Amino acid sequence: MLYSGQAVAERGYYEDRCAELHADACFGLGLIDLIDGYQTLARSLYRHGATAPQSSAAAMFLGLESDLTPRTSGNADPEPLTYDGLRTILATFVADLDRAGEGFELAAAADDYVVLIDPLRVRVDLDGDGEADESETLALLLRDLQDFDALAPRDKTKGKTATLDLSIGFDRADAIWLAGYSQVAAIPFDFMLSHDFSQFYDAVLHRVFPKAGLPMQDFASSSGSLFLDRESDALLADMIAAIHEASFPVVDARRLAGVLERMRMVTALSRQNWDAILAETDDNRELVPSPKQTSIFPQVEVTQEVVDAWMSTLDTVDLLLAGDLLVPHWRFEQGISLKAYFETAMETDIVLLLTGQGALPFLRDGPAADESSFEAGNSVFGENWPNFIVWFN
Repeated sequence: MLYSGQAVAERGYYEDRCAELHADACFGLGLIDLIDGYQTLARSLYRHGATAPQSSAAAMFLGLESDLTPRTSGNADPEPLTYDGLRTILATFVADLDRAGEGFELAAAADDYVVLIDPLRVRVDLDGDGEADESETLALLLRDLQDFDALAPRDKTKGKTATLDLSIGFDRADAIWLAGYSQVAAIPFDFMLSHDFSQFYDAVLHRVFPKAGLPMQDFASSSGSLFLDRESDALLADMIAAIHEASFPVVDARRLAGVLERMRMVTALSRQNWDAILAETDDNRELVPSPKQTSIFPQVEVTQEVVDAWMSTLDTVDLLLAGDLLVPHWRFEQGISLKAYFETAMETDIVLLLTGQGALPFLRDGPAADESSFEAGNSVFGENWPNFIVWFN
């Protein structure tokens, strides 16, 4: 059903089986809700003609080369969009992620199971035409990841690169991983929704929704030039406007404080995930393997040293989130308490936070994080730390 794009239509079946405490059905329910959430978001963005860089988010996360030239959305007749409409789209996505997370948590609370899935064959209906066709598989959506072959093992007998099998045996530990992923994915959207970003929307987001009726839609390219050419100067002007409007009043203090709780949940779920991973006795296409299991990426080995470094990193992050370890600021001897910021901030002014004035309410006495705070992770992960963060979640 995942490979044919029909899984969402069968949600009711999985919900009924999950209510009977079938753990694998609960996992399926969480996965269906996760896919449905992304489909709903993608369809909404398509409906309003959203454009994106040619690079996928995954390519940027993994540091692969990509073409950042904007591309058209494929929707020749987008509907108008309002600021309130965009907030509704984002809030719906957050709610969908939370619903998926609930399914994954149920799947993590029961006995173990293995559900073998090749994620690259999963189809997602992105344009809302009612069909998930061959152009809407995850493999094609990640087509900018041109280094898949580099991950494949060499066939020693023929000297050729073997076909890379990215199928994963999803189990109880992976349900915990996906519950954490649902929290990670919700954090930036919840952060946005806790603020009023209407002025930023009016000044800049015609770059994302070029034909949805935003105030500056008709001026994405200028009639004259200042420095380079009309297109480049208009883009530069919009970048300046983005910096100018990067001051966001907090309109939902509870949601902002909830972002901190989501971050704490991410580290807690990561610890639970590793408890489950280390307790496994099988070795079946593991998404994140223990030191005793086999990685689906043969050249990447998870050793006990790697696990210990990750747990040490979680300890440091927990101290930061609790306000016991402060974020250093170049201008002050004191550090910024993340706890104080998320629980008391009245606005988020990016420029003033960087220059200092905006940080004053959150300054506290105490130890501030430095390189030694992440020494274990730095020594083990090195320059590959972003990849491990994405992988280990």
